[in-house]
Amino acid sequence: MAAPRVAVVGAGVIGLSTALCITETCPSCSVTILSEQFSPNTTSDVAAGMLIPHTYPGTPIHVQKQWFKETFTYLFAISNSPEASEAGIHLVSGWQVFKNTPKEELPFWSDVVLGFRPMSEAELQKFPQHRCGQAFTTLKCDCPPYLLWLEKRLKATGVQMYTRKVADLWELHREYHVVVNCAGIGAHQLVGDEKLFPVRGQVLKVHAPWVKNFIRDGDGLTYIYPGIHRVTLGGTREKENWSLTPDPGTTKDIFDRCCSFEPSLQGAQDIKVKVGLRPSRQCVRLQREVWSQGGVKLPVVHNYGHGAGGFSVHRGTAKEAAHLVGECIAALQGSSLKAKL
Repeated sequence: MAAPRVAVVGAGVIGLSTALCITETCPSCSVTILSEQFSPNTTSDVAAGMLIPHTYPGTPIHVQKQWFKETFTYLFAISNSPEASEAGIHLVSGWQVFKNTPKEELPFWSDVVLGFRPMSEAELQKFPQHRCGQAFTTLKCDCPPYLLWLEKRLKATGVQMYTRKVADLWELHREYHVVVNCAGIGAHQLVGDEKLFPVRGQVLKVHAPWVKNFIRDGDGLTYIYPGIHRVTLGGTREKENWSLTPDPGTTKDIFDRCCSFEPSLQGAQDIKVKVGLRPSRQCVRLQREVWSQGGVKLPVVHNYGHGAGGFSVHRGTAKEAAHLVGECIAALQGSSLKAKL
């Protein structure tokens, strides 16, 4: 069979990373990315890009840990390379604080991040409303630079990218041997996934270069994540809210909450408000299936539904999706060989 043609639908961090992993594991493939939006207009562009995992109730913990570890290892290597600045990846230290003692003493990812330890009494004096906390160093991706860096890597390997709205994956069966669905929240309509729902996130991106440490409330609602150029202040988690319009009342609430953690943010300049819809479900949909109509078959690989934790596991899930694409191609090559026999 000729070089297998693979279409990846979606150009957020999941789609771009999956396409890159396919080129690495199946170098004979011809890979094309089709998306209605590219950076800076994807949901991933709004994300803070912090590597602090979100737990998926429907996915075994050892699998989540493997995804996170692979992602952390991959980004850590980039952070240690001359490309770190262009890719927007850097180490950041800080604290996760709790008003009540968390159920689990050690989160499953505690031995993947660097220097994880309980906060000292002296550190906790900074957070008088909180009883305990964890200090550690993790990685942060500044999202637009990272997406552009991924695009550059993909173009260098010959991947084609087209702005195109795909209304039905089946429409691609004449052009491609395998279709990979990385449509994020778009999968709700694209494949009719009723288990997928938006969790609306509103954040502020501010200029406050003196803020160097991240601070995250244990409930995940309030956070301060310093990037290379801007600090991300958050946030909200509004289930089933499809609105992409910033809410001024929410902006004030986020700003006030973050200032209660870090009073110096009162002096923050150039406040930009961003809204994204996290594609959420009980577990990431990472599977392959074969669609058929009238005797024609189309192998489809799904990789979407990462919710608030996409950046933390993007490379791990992309590697797994690429492996599934490899299985699809092997099956196609096997069937074409049988046809010749």
